[in-house]
Formats: sequence, structure tokens, C-alpha cells
Amino acid sequence: MSNETIFYIKKGRRYVPHSTYSSEFCDSFPKGTHLVLSYPGGSMRRFNIDPAYAPMIAAGRVAEDKISEALMKANELRPQTTPITPAAQKAWMKLKKELGNEAMLTRGSAREAAEAAVKAMAIEAEKLLENPAVRKAYERFLFVCELTKEHNGKSTL
Repeated sequence: MSNETIFYIKKGRRYVPHSTYSSEFCDSFPKGTHLVLSYPGGSMRRFNIDPAYAPMIAAGRVAEDKISEALMKANELRPQTTPITPAAQKAWMKLKKELGNEAMLTRGSAREAAEAAVKAMAIEAEKLLENPAVRKAYERFLFVCELTKEHNGKSTL
């Protein structure tokens, strides 16, 4: 039996059915490997993923804010050539403040942004691995990967 809730909206002086919610439907998963993360303020579901990518996807979500900050910093506006004197630096900062995007500016490359994001994710992963339980779970994951590799004769990673 389905646990279904009907939601109503008020139209004039009457309430009319608007939509339904089924926890059975929302909590069901299709066949495959899935990753569910629950965090303060929300959750994330990724369906039919390669199990080898689960730790990377989870680490990416955990490090999402840090990755975003790293990408923003790597893509900050900057002069094409770096000012070399304190006076030139001060002038550049004033120009940047006054003109914003109107000055001749350049951004970091997509490669620089990706490297900054990967570095931020690695830093966050290292912080997580300081927790003994997380470290043990990660070591078990690597062990299972090795067992899988030996069993199939090929690497799963």
C-alpha cells in the first residue's frame, strides 16, 4: 500500500486537489549503483554511477564550497602583466575598483581553474581522512577495489 499525501490549494473559498506526494515513489531507486548524500540543508542523489567514481563524487560534494572558492580565485580578473612596483600595484587596484570589467583584463585559463578545483578537493579530502573512521572506510574501499581487480583480472579504477 502506497503512503500518498494529497496537497490542496485554496481557489476562492474552496480547497482543490493540487498535487500528490508519495514517499514510496520518491525513495525508490531503479536498478544500478546509486549515491545518496545527506547534508545540512539538503541532499543529493546520483543514479546509475560507476562505483569507482563514488568516492570522487562524494568528495566533490563535500568540497563543493572550497572548489567554488578556488575556481573564483583562479578566475579573478587580473592585468595581463603583473605590476612589479608597489606604486603600480596600487594603481592597478585603483583602476580595478574604478573601471571594473572595462579595463583590459584577462582571466586564468580553464586549465588553471580545474587545477585549483582539484587542489581544493584534495585538501578537503585530506582533512576528511584525518578522521579515523573515514580513513578506515577509505582503506576498505581501496581493499575492495584491489579484490575486484584481482577477481576480474582488470582494474576497476
